[in-house]
Amino acid sequence: MSFRTAALRVLPAALLLLSACSESKTKTETATSNKEETMATTADAIDSTKSASPGSKEKAVATANKPTVAPDTAYAQDVAMFLGGLQPSQHSNLTALAATPAWQAFAKDQDKSWEKYRATHTTRMTKWASTELDSVHANSPTIFYPFSGPDFLNVFTMFPTSQTYVLMGLEPVGSIPARTSLENPKLLPAVKTSLWSVLNFSFFRTNDMAVDLKSVELDGALPLMMLFAARTGNQITAIRPIQLDATGQLQDASKDSIQAPKSKSIPGVEMKLRGPDGQPKTVYYFSADLSDWKLNAKKAPLEFVRHLGPLTTYVKSATYLMHKSYFNQVRRTVLRRSRYILQDDSGIAMKYFQKGAWQFNYYGTYRRPINLFAKQYQPELTTAYRDSLRKPKALPFGTGYNWRQTDSNLLLAKRQVPLAD
Repeated sequence: MSFRTAALRVLPAALLLLSACSESKTKTETATSNKEETMATTADAIDSTKSASPGSKEKAVATANKPTVAPDTAYAQDVAMFLGGLQPSQHSNLTALAATPAWQAFAKDQDKSWEKYRATHTTRMTKWASTELDSVHANSPTIFYPFSGPDFLNVFTMFPTSQTYVLMGLEPVGSIPARTSLENPKLLPAVKTSLWSVLNFSFFRTNDMAVDLKSVELDGALPLMMLFAARTGNQITAIRPIQLDATGQLQDASKDSIQAPKSKSIPGVEMKLRGPDGQPKTVYYFSADLSDWKLNAKKAPLEFVRHLGPLTTYVKSATYLMHKSYFNQVRRTVLRRSRYILQDDSGIAMKYFQKGAWQFNYYGTYRRPINLFAKQYQPELTTAYRDSLRKPKALPFGTGYNWRQTDSNLLLAKRQVPLAD
């Protein structure tokens, strides 16, 4: 059975489960509890039921940051290729592992999955972005992608010419997999399972991914970021552990500082790449909770973002967090510091965009959110999508929680007034 057929058969059941989860969760949501709700609790809500992905687990595990080490660059690139089902370099010490029947079968399966993904997503996204985002690309050296997890795949596909990508999510940073982890017979099935939802529905099921990868000692976002870099034609040239101090300044993260981090520091990783066109790129990932409650204690993530200069912000499958009053700080930063915002309806609610300050282009189709997020329905978007004078443009690929092409939407907001100081 193909991935597409399997996905279509199991999705109705998965959405019914999500709906049931939503009903029990939303009944307990009150104004007094909002103050203490964080990204973590919202991630738990979306992941508390299971889709019918192969090998999904029934239990969650706690994840912890593990220090990365300065790698041999060739080894890091070979690991990325190996995890992505691509042949490591000829002189790599992973060639023996890549010659095993298990890896050969995995590589064949991955080639098939990625070929399908290219046909249904990458090729269409690239063509769409080259026309609809042409002027955005010319003015977007830095992309901010909050609530991203390890999703370098989609942000690079949308913005292939940018120089710097800043990703933030709840997932721990992780480390470059050791040889012993790559030899684990459970590794390849776990990687396949972790990629299943993003290659079929375009978004991660975060807690499932953490369970599967933690079980084979892939301990955070970095291994999948490396995999996505390899599968998008980028070459890893350097990886180093970093952290943000209390003021948002970027620092090297020594072994001691990671083992005994300062109370206000934020762990991260810097991945240097050579793009398919030969141009250098830098990817940052920071493990950070962006709820107001957490940012009041650790302001570093947004302090770092505020000093990056004008941004283009990308938001996808963000569990509607910036619709809520207790994600005010990150929402305000995005609105104040961005020249462009590309998002699906799970990003910033329309009511928060200052009237007259933004020009909007609508793409695809806006329908009600899936049942888990039914409360986040926006009548303003329905009105905009029914405007007969400014009809929305076509969106030739699926994205977000309403993952079918016929149900997906994107909004491009272009700033019309000067950036705030």
